[in-house]
Amino acid sequence: MGLKKIEIMQKILVANRGEIALRVMRTAKEMGIKTVAVFSEADRNMPFVRYADEAVCIGPALSAQSYLRAEKIIEVALQTGADAIHPGYGFLSENASFSKAVSDAGLIFVGPSAHSIEVMGSKIGAKQAAKKFNVPMVPGTEEPLKDVEEARNIARSIGYPILVKASAGGGGKGMRVVNNDEEFEEQIRAARSEALNSFGNDDVFIEKYVGAPRHIEIQIMGDQHGNYAYLFERECSVQRRHQKLIEEAPSSCLTPDIREAMGKCAIDAARSCNYYGAGTVEFLVDEQLNFYFLEMNTRLQVEHCVTEMITGIDLVKEQINVARGNKLSFSQEDLSIIGHAIELRVCTEDPANNFLPDTGKLEIYQPPKGPGVRVDDAYEEGMEIPIFYDPMIAKLIAHAATRDEAIDRLCRAIDEYHIKGIKTTLHFGKWAVRSEPFRSGNFDTKFIDKHFKPEYLTNTTSDGEEVASLLAAQLWQGNKKQHNAITTNDTISKWKLNRK
Repeated sequence: MGLKKIEIMQKILVANRGEIALRVMRTAKEMGIKTVAVFSEADRNMPFVRYADEAVCIGPALSAQSYLRAEKIIEVALQTGADAIHPGYGFLSENASFSKAVSDAGLIFVGPSAHSIEVMGSKIGAKQAAKKFNVPMVPGTEEPLKDVEEARNIARSIGYPILVKASAGGGGKGMRVVNNDEEFEEQIRAARSEALNSFGNDDVFIEKYVGAPRHIEIQIMGDQHGNYAYLFERECSVQRRHQKLIEEAPSSCLTPDIREAMGKCAIDAARSCNYYGAGTVEFLVDEQLNFYFLEMNTRLQVEHCVTEMITGIDLVKEQINVARGNKLSFSQEDLSIIGHAIELRVCTEDPANNFLPDTGKLEIYQPPKGPGVRVDDAYEEGMEIPIFYDPMIAKLIAHAATRDEAIDRLCRAIDEYHIKGIKTTLHFGKWAVRSEPFRSGNFDTKFIDKHFKPEYLTNTTSDGEEVASLLAAQLWQGNKKQHNAITTNDTISKWKLNRK
């Protein structure tokens, strides 16, 4: 079966957009595999569309009318003669029905089985599966809450504060912290309502609230022959709205023994659902470095780049080879940590205004270069940033021999990253990695709430930028009229102006 798949996988349809579509296509090209892009009307001129060997428009800008049209995507794959579909991340990547439909159509899904996606797609189902392999769990319920009073008694036995979470949730939706008995019922009702509106499923469960956790995840790979390996960890604690902004590998806080224990638990979680392909097992780690299973992401992660930098493994290539039926090209013993890598998500957001998304035109777009710097991006200078999709436009990754050197290299790259026309997270990223809590490694998922204030961004300028500012001030004095012509008031986000 494996040999047959190797022979027929000559063309892959990439069911995604932007930087991840380009990322997959580049590896496919290196492997001699042709690619098909599917795109919305809003993305007609995007670089990933031009890069693909073939490209087909599948609908209007809205995701529901384009990138989430599973039947249309499969139809295009069959029409273009594609052998396989790579879902990237987001959109349909963790949709068990899509995975099954791809297989039923006689195509190869470059990802795990529908069964694995379904098991791990439910937070409750994932906990039940992983618990069979004695993976450590945060104390809480294992079944959806049915009776409020029974749930209240469980909360009392666990001890407040507790966390109410939507079983089908993600991105912080359907999640509520409950501090005492008095607010328990109200927060349960609110979580259920949000879960139903967001996911069409109002099942919720409760678990002990870990007040100052670190968010650390383990990258795993498995093949269809029962072989597994973990590719170490990623620290993902710098977040806003439960979504990551800065990731690094390895974590600054883990010991070799804890790293190995977490890696083995991650593999056990994968075994619990017969997983194959690339996957990520996420853990909460408390102040005593106790770790607890959080969930499993059954796809490639946005932050996979830092793992690639410290291991030298092309995760997309491994995904494709596993989907072909091949064994993993490496064993656990072959892997070691090479240096340190840090990734900053370059998002079109205004950190000074609660990270509100921004839109507009990339009047200037010049990414940095040089040793140890990688940029996975989606746009080019002169392009408009649409309001329809995730605000991340690029990922900036710095790799060096040590963590301190990686931080310094990332700061250098941020200084060289020239973007004009939209607000971004670049200056926030520089402030964050230079801050004392980050430098010392003494931070958790409340990093932004505890340490960041918008006014801190005014202190991120380098000496060169200060000189440039003085020169600009002199020019302003000499030509106020010109200055007034080029200065705008950006206190109102373009995001608000473009919303309908």
